[in-house]
Amino acid sequence: MGSDSGFWTGKRVTVTGGRGFLGRNVVRLLEAEGADVTTFSSREYNLTRQADVTRMYEDFRPELVIHLAARVGGIGANRDNPGSFFYENAVMGIELMEQARRYDVAKFVQVGTVCAYPKFAPIPFSEDDIWNGYPEETNAPYGLAKKMLLVQAQAYRQQYGFNAIYLLPVNLYGPGDNIDLHDSHVIPAMIRKCSDAREAKAKSVEVWGTGTPTREFLYVEDAARAIVLAAERYDKSDPVNVGSSDEISIKDLIHLIVELTGYQGEIVWDRTKPDGQPRRKLNVERAWNEFGFRSSTPFRAGLGETIRWYQEVMAGSRS
Repeated sequence: MGSDSGFWTGKRVTVTGGRGFLGRNVVRLLEAEGADVTTFSSREYNLTRQADVTRMYEDFRPELVIHLAARVGGIGANRDNPGSFFYENAVMGIELMEQARRYDVAKFVQVGTVCAYPKFAPIPFSEDDIWNGYPEETNAPYGLAKKMLLVQAQAYRQQYGFNAIYLLPVNLYGPGDNIDLHDSHVIPAMIRKCSDAREAKAKSVEVWGTGTPTREFLYVEDAARAIVLAAERYDKSDPVNVGSSDEISIKDLIHLIVELTGYQGEIVWDRTKPDGQPRRKLNVERAWNEFGFRSSTPFRAGLGETIRWYQEVMAGSRS
């Protein structure tokens, strides 16, 4: 990023989920900017336990917290785990923010989710429409748990003057993503299915739904840059979308992955499986106006990098 403000130099920053898919990229950027970054695994500090959250703040004494840790997954994982997805995401954020206030943390960055938006929000999704309806049912418990942290951030700012900001990233993709077919999102799942099917010379690959819904995706390195920019430059209560504002249908996405992986078999659509939200596309003007973020990775190029990463991982595991 190359910030010349000196904002990050020597600043004590704790990143929850800093060893995860998005977190590793955020930590790398912060360290390059000169921040003193701490992160940890869930075995070291279980953030669903109040005592562990307290111990984490006592041990690290951060000036700024970026909360990325979450229990996440695709449609299947959300459908199978609505209770634990709600509880774990809500309790982690609530306790982390409450204790950040008590420990006089100067700034708290809460990373939410596009799943917080109403199922039928006007396209493109504007931050002003976030309360105008109920989220899509398959991921509503997760989305609502995350949305309650927006309420908490705004309430704490109002009552305590606590500087908490709230970001709404769209679906992420890129090297290092979760490739477990049980709980991964659509891009890593399909890259794995098509790559493995090509290697096995399989005749067909099964895909959930009808292919008609649309999605917007953001390359993970762009998302990390947005979070670091917001942490440095944004200090308001209003939520901010973080995305590319490029929309693609699931059907077109699958065909593109088929092309880029070199798979030549048939795609079979299982229409008994849920489609999820009908459309997703963000209005991203607030992020540009407030802290100067625009995505810079073309989707085809980012997808190609993700496929190359997966195929290198698989080649390494076979050898």
